Amino acid sequence: MGLFSKLKLDVPWGHIAAKAWGSQQGPPVLCLHGWLDNANSFDRLIPLLPKDFHYVAVDFGGHGLSSHYGPGLPYYQQNFVSEVRRVAAALKWDRFSLMGHSFGGLVGGMFSCVFPEMVDKLILLEAAPFAVDSNEMENLLTYKRRAIEHTLLVEASKKPSSVVSWEEMLQRFLQNNSHVSEESGELLLQRGTTPVAGGLVLNRDRRMSWVSAAGLPSHPGLPACLFLVLFSSRASHGYYNVRRENADREHLRFVLAMLKSVLKERFQFVEVPGNHYVHMNQPQHVAGVISAFLQSKDRVPAQL
Repeated sequence: MGLFSKLKLDVPWGHIAAKAWGSQQGPPVLCLHGWLDNANSFDRLIPLLPKDFHYVAVDFGGHGLSSHYGPGLPYYQQNFVSEVRRVAAALKWDRFSLMGHSFGGLVGGMFSCVFPEMVDKLILLEAAPFAVDSNEMENLLTYKRRAIEHTLLVEASKKPSSVVSWEEMLQRFLQNNSHVSEESGELLLQRGTTPVAGGLVLNRDRRMSWVSAAGLPSHPGLPACLFLVLFSSRASHGYYNVRRENADREHLRFVLAMLKSVLKERFQFVEVPGNHYVHMNQPQHVAGVISAFLQSKDRVPAQL
């Protein structure tokens, strides 16, 4: 299933770019990438998944080949949740499964809480289902303040985007993302850059570059769908180190135990060998678990 088709979905501010694998008659699976990544995040994983599903991986607004938000419009998590709903409407999907990596998992989790009747199964890759920070409100206010201040600074700046060679671009990317293999880095940059005179420029909106997914507000409530969470076992190189340096692993275990207690057979947690980008670096480590989960006959009714 190496072949894919290109999609361009109209939205009020431009378009959302996406790529699709498999037959449109198959059960739909929407794939959501991590913060500052793009749809190529799933290029190595999807070919290992069941062939009878229809997979669509999107570029969030301001990422990859998707349009940037207009001047003055901030990139808040709820906006990305709205993007998922717009994509579903454009594809005419009433019910589908979600697979999200890191920040994409947070967005997918929020969407499944807001639109539970639309989500069949939820797969979180290196994404905590809930924030594990006891100072959530303080963090939320700090995040919003910094987001507004940073947007104003970028809008006031007349500095053009840096133009660098492919080699330098890749070297910088790998230095800033030590958990990403060179092959995975090349995949992300293929979709995340544009050739110009003298080299390449990054496609992503510069207004997003200051913040990590950890600074974004989390979602309340419990998803009503079947729920799979996968984390890498090498915590020092995985989610805890990359996205939430101050996360309390014991607190996370408590939250996972609570989810298991409440959701019972609808919840599954699996640890796999690898790091935060295990789905790209060693996709075979997660493909089997995800495949079995997608192919399971268990299904939660649209109305609980």
